[in-house]
Amino acid sequence: MKSLITIYWQRWISWSQDSINRRIFAATITVGGFSLIVKLVAMLKELVTAYQFGRGDELDAFLMAFLLPSFGINVIAGSFNAALIPTYIQTREKKGNLVAQQLLSSVMIWSVVMLVAVSLVLAFIIHIILPFLASGFSPQKIALTQTLFFMLLPVLVISGITTIWTSVLNAREQFAVGAFVPIIVPLVTTGFLVIFGNAWGVFSLVYGTLVGFILQCVPLALALKKQNIGLHLRWYGMTPELQKVINQYLPMVAGAFLMSSTALVDQAMAAMLDSGSVAALNYGNKIVSLVVGLGAMAIGTSVLPHFSRMVTEEDWQNIHHTLRTYTRLILLTTIPFTILLFFTSEFIVRLFFERGAFNYADTQLVGQVQAFYVLQLPFYILGMLLVRLISSLRKNRILFWGALINFPVNVVLNLFFIQLLGVAGIALSTSIVYLLSCSYLGLMIIYLLKRQGI
Repeated sequence: MKSLITIYWQRWISWSQDSINRRIFAATITVGGFSLIVKLVAMLKELVTAYQFGRGDELDAFLMAFLLPSFGINVIAGSFNAALIPTYIQTREKKGNLVAQQLLSSVMIWSVVMLVAVSLVLAFIIHIILPFLASGFSPQKIALTQTLFFMLLPVLVISGITTIWTSVLNAREQFAVGAFVPIIVPLVTTGFLVIFGNAWGVFSLVYGTLVGFILQCVPLALALKKQNIGLHLRWYGMTPELQKVINQYLPMVAGAFLMSSTALVDQAMAAMLDSGSVAALNYGNKIVSLVVGLGAMAIGTSVLPHFSRMVTEEDWQNIHHTLRTYTRLILLTTIPFTILLFFTSEFIVRLFFERGAFNYADTQLVGQVQAFYVLQLPFYILGMLLVRLISSLRKNRILFWGALINFPVNVVLNLFFIQLLGVAGIALSTSIVYLLSCSYLGLMIIYLLKRQGI
């Protein structure tokens, strides 16, 4: 039996290395498979959370408290991946491992300093912006939210470090560890909820989240050590390689800021509606974010190193072929799945969430929110493919201008659809924004490839 598994494994390895598209497909399967397990555990955490808190004020406070650290993770930390990988691959292939290691060391120092600075700024201004973001909260609820915020703030720095370490592993096509490590956060958080939930209440969510993020660092550090990548920190100055990373990072982070601001606006508008609307928006996005996150992470993680390598080699024909192949694959798989999820939305919510403090009225509202959220699925995943190609081409300014357009469009659509559909209108607005964003990115890709004669 063991030898049979070995034979099939060797055949898979041989097949997957035969072409660029097959290597991307194999990486997508690897990342997607591990990410599916992670998402299922994350869903288990949400089920336990729903049972424990329903749509109560404690959960509203936690979600709002985690909103700004999460915003920082998406904007500041999350942008490292797309900014670092293309330059890291180019540096390693053209100047060798030593210069690439020096680049990593300098990027680590620069990023940690920046993340600490951002954390301090958020700590100083939280008492100003929180009453605005949570305008519908009572004074007691705002006070709880602020307490939880300060406890969750260290997650921003920790997440930045793990993002950079994962990026380097992905650049070396070591996708499995980075894809599987995020399981630690929901696993630990679920454990804290089950063991300490009754005694500690919402603080069990906070402590579980903190411990989970800290523990993520351990397997990533071990994986880097196995790849002979040093974790010692030393500043090598503003080298041309570091300057390239920064030049790509700044428009990337500006665009991410604007796109993530739409989530802040969504939550703030939900907070102005009936009590529990923030939680309803959150629950309605859980299963959708599981599916979208799984597809986007699998595609985005696997194609970026390969696109970056093809751009370095100026292999434009293969870039065009890969883009066309995966665009068709994404649309053929996501459109039928989107239709299925849309018409079974309320049933899915009832199946997963309706128990304990989560009642039938909650199911009806969350089911409607989820149905509108799911419409974003094809556009989000295809958009991720296009974003990775644009980042590989080092044209991140295009992403900034796209985000600049999306932000006011999202606000206007929110205001319009809230009048018609309440909190569910925010979900519909989000899906329309992703449709418009995907269309814009597609037009930009056509323009960029035509400039290369494709």
